[in-house]
Amino acid sequence: MTVVAYLVGVLVLAVGVGASIALHEIGHLVPAKKFGVRVTQYMVGFGPTLWSRRRGETEYGIKAIPLGGYIRMIGMFPPRPGEDPTKVRVSSTGRFSQLADEARKASLEELRPGDENRVFYRLPVHRKVVIMLGGPFMNFVIGTVLLTVLVTAHGILSVQEGARVAAVAECVKTVDEARTDPSCAGAPETPANAAGILPGDEIRTINGEPVMTSADVGRLVRPRVDQPTEVVVLRDGAERTLTVTPILNTLPAYDDQGQPILGGDGTQRVIETGYLGVSSSSILDYEAQPLTAVPGIIGENLWRTAGAIVRIPQKMVGVWNAAFSGQERDVESPISVVGVGRVAGDVSSGKLDDIVGESWDDKAWFLVMLLASLNFMLFVFNLIPLLPLDGGHVAGALWEGTKKGWARLRGRPDPGHVDVAKALPVAYAVSLGLLVMSALLIYADIVNPIDLGG
Repeated sequence: MTVVAYLVGVLVLAVGVGASIALHEIGHLVPAKKFGVRVTQYMVGFGPTLWSRRRGETEYGIKAIPLGGYIRMIGMFPPRPGEDPTKVRVSSTGRFSQLADEARKASLEELRPGDENRVFYRLPVHRKVVIMLGGPFMNFVIGTVLLTVLVTAHGILSVQEGARVAAVAECVKTVDEARTDPSCAGAPETPANAAGILPGDEIRTINGEPVMTSADVGRLVRPRVDQPTEVVVLRDGAERTLTVTPILNTLPAYDDQGQPILGGDGTQRVIETGYLGVSSSSILDYEAQPLTAVPGIIGENLWRTAGAIVRIPQKMVGVWNAAFSGQERDVESPISVVGVGRVAGDVSSGKLDDIVGESWDDKAWFLVMLLASLNFMLFVFNLIPLLPLDGGHVAGALWEGTKKGWARLRGRPDPGHVDVAKALPVAYAVSLGLLVMSALLIYADIVNPIDLGG
């Protein structure tokens, strides 16, 4: 059952990623056709074609390597001076296919009669921008819809009033005693264990005083050495009143906010105080948000995504060390589609129940959040103004518009179309970097994956 559940999570995520890629390319396809550009191919994936069908002048299909997609438009680059004007170079919005087309020098396509004005490079600047931003915009829309449904229907994790018992110590032992003999043979029970407090109990009150945060547990217990104390807990939906008698024990010192109290040498102070034998944590629960809160949440998500993308080069050093030196993988390091699939499988198989929740409802919502985050990442990443990313083509179009506008202001002749093909060396370098990075991430995700449950 665990294997089946794991595969279900991976399959659900794969379908979601595939749909996101397909919609990204539709974001390019629809405006391109609307503006009259001839689109010869719409493909999800790269490599050998698994299935395709021609509709009108466009071939639609699915390819074997599900790491992206592309649409193929005629005339994405203007012809070089001296080239046959009846031929234009064909290219695509997909970064890998574009690199392959240019590298093989097989990117010429004979113009059909009437296609002279259906090439991409002859479009007005604003139409070029619309086509190239259409893909990232679709990812933004997908992420926005998923995140809106998530935060308004399911909610986001927030700290609730009270404290939850994380663990209960069975017996009272010094650190040295526990190190030499971890068993509880001959050792007295802790007050919490003797009173029947269990992990998962929500502590409502101690000696009649409400517990608002986990720090309140220690604050209310410390002064009650050898004093019978009523503790009200919530267990299985019902409140229970238990009587405990804290004992005197030497413990690390904390202030009323739960922060460690340090001595002059930087070490944590100790204090003789009341001891219950529990460790507590905050109560986290999902709280539905109003629709008005969604823009702020989306903005925060985009800002966090942009920051993560900026830090990728720095984080890749840690990924390399984790892959080849066995170092522990940073939970905030970037991951490949393989790593994302493993996370989805871990969620659905129950490995991350402590983080996600045990119900299938919680697991489904986590996968929704994962897909929303992936789409926001694709949106921000594709806006980077470097070829062969969509942002590189947008930058080329804007530069063309700037040059033409400046020429008009100065009364100069139209400078013509900007040939972004001149930036192909940059595209080659960026594509090679992306290929190397993807290969390293996939390898690291196989040999030393991120352990969110650790």
